[in-house]
Amino acid sequence: MQTGIYESLITESLKKRLSTLGPNYYVENKQLDIEEATFYLAQHFTSALSKAFDVIKGVKKEEHVSCQIEMVNKLITYLHQEIEAYDFTSDIINADGQILTGVIDRLECDYKDVSEYLKEVIPVSRLTQSELFTGGNLGLSLDSELKKEILSSDRVDLLVSFIKWKAIVLLRPALEAFTSKGGKLRVLTTTYMGATDAKAIEELSKLPNTEIKISYNIGNERLHAKAYMFYRNTGFHTAYIGSSNFSRSALTDGLEWNVKVTTKEIPQIINKFKKTFESYWNSEEFESYSSSIDYIKITEALKQSKIGKSDNTEVMTFFDLKPYYYQKEILEKLNVERSLHKSTKNLVVAATGTGKTMIAAFDFKAYLRSKPNAKMLFIAHRIDILKQARTKFRQVLRDNNFGELQGDGYEVGNKKHVFSTIQTLNNEIQKGEGVTLDYYDYIVFDEVHHVKASTYQKVLNYFKSNILLGLTATPERMDGGNIVEDFNNRIAAEIRLPDALNNKLLCPFQYFAISDSIDLTDVIWKQGKYDTNQLTKVYTTNDIRVGEIIYNIDKYTKGLGDITALGFCVSKEHAEFMNRRFQEKNLKSEVLTSDQSNKRDELIGKLKRREINYLFVVDIFNEGIDVPEIDTVLFLRPTESLTIFLQQLGRGLRLNEGKEVLTVLDFIGNSRSEYDFEQKFRALIGKTNTTVLNEIEQDFPHLPLGCSIVLEKQAKEYILNNIKQATNFNKGSLLKYLKRFGQDTTLPLTIQNFCTFYCIDLQHLYKNCLFSILKEDALGVDLRLNKELSKHYISMFTNKWAVTESYHYFQFVLQLIEQGFDLSKVKGNKKEIELMALMLHYDFWKKASTTMSIQESLYIIGSDKTMVGEMKEFLLYKIELLTFEEIKYDGLSYVLPLRIHSRYTREQILVAYQLSTLEKKSPNREGVAENPDLNTEVLFINLQKTEEDFSPTTMYDDYAINEVLFHWQSQSIIGENTSKGLSYINQKENDKKIALFVREGKYNEFKKTQGYVFLGYADFVKHEGSKPMSIVWQLEEPIPNYMWKETLKMRIG
Repeated sequence: MQTGIYESLITESLKKRLSTLGPNYYVENKQLDIEEATFYLAQHFTSALSKAFDVIKGVKKEEHVSCQIEMVNKLITYLHQEIEAYDFTSDIINADGQILTGVIDRLECDYKDVSEYLKEVIPVSRLTQSELFTGGNLGLSLDSELKKEILSSDRVDLLVSFIKWKAIVLLRPALEAFTSKGGKLRVLTTTYMGATDAKAIEELSKLPNTEIKISYNIGNERLHAKAYMFYRNTGFHTAYIGSSNFSRSALTDGLEWNVKVTTKEIPQIINKFKKTFESYWNSEEFESYSSSIDYIKITEALKQSKIGKSDNTEVMTFFDLKPYYYQKEILEKLNVERSLHKSTKNLVVAATGTGKTMIAAFDFKAYLRSKPNAKMLFIAHRIDILKQARTKFRQVLRDNNFGELQGDGYEVGNKKHVFSTIQTLNNEIQKGEGVTLDYYDYIVFDEVHHVKASTYQKVLNYFKSNILLGLTATPERMDGGNIVEDFNNRIAAEIRLPDALNNKLLCPFQYFAISDSIDLTDVIWKQGKYDTNQLTKVYTTNDIRVGEIIYNIDKYTKGLGDITALGFCVSKEHAEFMNRRFQEKNLKSEVLTSDQSNKRDELIGKLKRREINYLFVVDIFNEGIDVPEIDTVLFLRPTESLTIFLQQLGRGLRLNEGKEVLTVLDFIGNSRSEYDFEQKFRALIGKTNTTVLNEIEQDFPHLPLGCSIVLEKQAKEYILNNIKQATNFNKGSLLKYLKRFGQDTTLPLTIQNFCTFYCIDLQHLYKNCLFSILKEDALGVDLRLNKELSKHYISMFTNKWAVTESYHYFQFVLQLIEQGFDLSKVKGNKKEIELMALMLHYDFWKKASTTMSIQESLYIIGSDKTMVGEMKEFLLYKIELLTFEEIKYDGLSYVLPLRIHSRYTREQILVAYQLSTLEKKSPNREGVAENPDLNTEVLFINLQKTEEDFSPTTMYDDYAINEVLFHWQSQSIIGENTSKGLSYINQKENDKKIALFVREGKYNEFKKTQGYVFLGYADFVKHEGSKPMSIVWQLEEPIPNYMWKETLKMRIG
C-alpha cells in the first residue's frame, strides 16, 4: 500500500489491507462527520457505479447502454422502496437512452429551423462537464464559448477588476441579443489601476435589464477576481473562473487560464460563486452606476487611480466615505467606553498607516449628530500631519471649508474647528493667550507618543473637554512614560493586526521562527520579564550565535547586502556588540540608542538610502523612527510584552513602493515557562474558532491575506512545549501563580487583576475549581465554603456565564446580590424580573424544580457569602470586558428579557421565550424553537456546521449577505408547500416574529458549548428551493460589528 495522505472512506477491503501493515506504519483516521456524510457517501457510490458501468461496457458491448440504464433504474426502484419521504419514481430513466438538449417556444424564436438556433447557443464544452481553457492555439475559443453561454442564459453575473472597450465591442452583439430578450445582466468592477475604460462602462449601462456596480476604492487592491456566471432557468448553470479580465486579448489570444465549472458536476463551487457575488453586490464597497453624473465620477476615479495619490494633500474629491467593518468595530468600542464604562478619555492604538485619523473623523461626525455646534481641536506635532488630517476630516464631513490650521506661520480667525501644533498651543498657554480650558468639546491628540512629557502634560492638563481622543502607534511615550495613565489606565480600542493586513493597510509579513542555540530556561525571571543584565551577558558572550544569525539572514532574505533591516536587541551593550560583530564581517551596520540621539536623522537617512543595511536598536518606538523602506525585522531577543512586540513588528509593516513583503526573523531558544508564545501567535493569526496550538500544528491555515509563518523544527518544538505548559491551567499551575502574585505586582488580588496580569481566560481559571477555593489553598485560609454548592457555581461560571455577554442580565444579577437575593426588592418590570430570575435558576441548577419556588431557589444560590462575593467579582469583570452596545427591542406584544447583540446560552433563550418554566424544562435541541402563544419562532444558527475547521460542502448554508440580509437554510424536511414553509413565506402577513440567534460554531476554542448572539428580529425577503428552503431574512438591526467577520463568510478583504 502506498504511503502518503488519503481522504478515503474505509471499505471492508481497505480495512483488511490496513490490518496487514506492520507496526512501523502509522495509520490515522477520523469519524465520518454527520454534516459531510452525504457528500462522501454519494461520491463513493458514484465511483462504485462507474466501475460497474465499465464492466458492463466491456462485457456487453452491443447493449451496454441499455444494461447500464436498467441497472440505474433498479437502484432507483430500491431507493423508492426503502425511503418513503421522497418519490423516486420520477427519476426512472426512459429505456430509449436519450438526452434532452433543448425545449424552445417556436413563437419566441426568430429562426425557422430551431435546431440551427440551438447549434448557435449551446456551448461546445457542454453544460454538465468542467473544462480548462488555456488560451493559445489549442483547445476551444474562450470568446466563442462566452458568446454561446450569454445567448443561452437567462441571467448573467460578471465579476472583473477591469473592463476594456475592445472586449465590449467583441461581445456586444451577444449582450444586446441577450438583454433585449429579457435577460438580466449584472456587472461588478473596479477602478483598480485606472485600467477600466469609462466608455465601456457607459456602453454597458445603455443595455436594457443591465445593472452595474463599481468599487471606487483606489486606496487598496483587494478585488482581483475574474469570473463569469451564467444562470439558466433549467438549472444548468455554468461559471468561468480564472485569469481573464474583460479585455480583447484576455478573451481571444492571451495565454490566460480559465476553468469552466458546472452546477451538475461541482455544485458547491457554483453555490459559493453565487453567494459570494450576492454578498459583494449588496456590499457598501460597490456603488451603482446609472447616470451621466456617475460617468464623470468614474472618469475622475480612473484618472486618480492611474496617476496614484497626489502629493498635494489639499486636493479634494468628495466620495461618500464610510468606515470599513473593522473601523466600525473601533467606533462602537469608543461608544461603549463612553456610555457603558463612563470613560471619556479614550486611547486608540494602531500601527501607523492603518487609518487612525479616519476613525477620529468618523467619530467626530457621529459626535456632531448629538452636538451640532461642537468645537473641536486636533493636535499634532507637525504641520504636514495636520494638513493631511484636515483633508480627511473634510472628506468625511463633506465640507471643503472645515477646519483651520494653526502653527508654522498659519493663524486662525475662527477657533471653532482648529488643527494646531502642540508647540503653538503650549506657547499660547504659557503666555496666557489660550482659549478657556472648557472651550473645546472634542479634542483629538494625534501621535501622542511623539510628544515630550512636559509639553504634553501642560496641554493635556489645561483642557477639560467632553471627549479626549488619543491616537498613537504605541502606548509608550518618548520619555519612557506610559500614555495609558492619562487615559483612565485603559486602551479603548486597537486596530488588530490581521484586520489591517486583510484590508491591505499594511505590508504582508513572512515570519520565520529560527531555532536559537541559546537556552534561556536558567535566566532569572522577575516582574514579568527576563532579567536584562543576565540576558545581555548571555547574548554578548556568544560569537557562535552571531554567526548563526548571519547565516540565517543570508538563508531567508535576498542577500546580506540587499536588505534594509532593523535588529531589536535587549540592551545598549547588546546592540553595540551586534554592530561590532557585523562590521567585523564587513556588513554595513550601525547602532542607534538614546546615547546617539544627535545622530538619529543621519543614521535613518543612511538606512533609507541603503548606505547601511542593518540598524541595531533597543526600544525603537521610544526613538520616534518611521522608515517605510524597512523590509526585514530581526528579533534578536525575546520580547515579553505583546504590545512592544507588535510595535516593533509594525516598524517594518509600513507600505512602500516596490516592497512586496516584510521578512521577520525571530530567533527562538528554549524559553522559561513564564514566557508567553500563545499571545504573540494569536495576535499574528487573529480570531479563530481553534486554539493557537491547533493553528501551529496545522501550519497556520487562517493567516491574514498574503502572510505566512514558518517554524523551524527545533523552534517549533520549543514553542509547542511552551504553549502546552502555559495553557495547561491545572490547579497546581494556578496555585503557583497565586502564590507569587504579591511578588510580581502590587495590585490587589482580584479575579480581574489576576486574569489580566497573567493573561488567563476566565474559562481557564474556572476549569477545575472556584477562585475562592484556589485562594484557600494558596493562602492557607479557611473560607468555610459550602462544598456541595461549589460544583454548581463552577458550572455556572464556566458553562453559562463565561459564554454569556449581556450587560442587562449581568446588572440584574448584581442588583439581586445587592438586595440579598430578595426578588421583591429588585426594581423593574415584574415579568422581566421573573424571567431573568428563572434564567439564573437554570444557570445554577441546570434543571427544573417542582419542590421549591423561584425565591427559594435564589435564596439557596445566595446562601454562601463568599460565593456571592465571587459572583459579584466575576460579573463586574465580565462587564468590564464588554465591547459592544446592546439594544432593547420595544416592538413586542410580550415581555422579553433579552437584548439584541448580546450573547446567551440556549437554556437562557428558551426561558426568555417562555418555553422552559420552573416546573418543566424544554426538551428542545433542534435548530428551531417555536412558541405559538407568542407567535414567535427562534432560529438557532451554527455558522460552522462541522467539527472540521473547513467544510466546503456545508460552510456556505448560513451566512450574512450584508449587514442586514441573512441567508438561512431550513431543515431538510421543510418545503415551500409545507405548513412550516408557508409560515415563513407568509411571515409578514401573519405578523409572526422570527428571532435569529447565531454562533460561530457549536464549541469555542476552550471546547465549551458556545453561546448565541441575538441578531434581532427579521422579515422574510425571498426563498429558493424546497426541502430544504434557502431563505433570505432582513434584520431590523444591523449585525453587530464584532460578529461581522464571522457571519459574512463571503466578505471582501
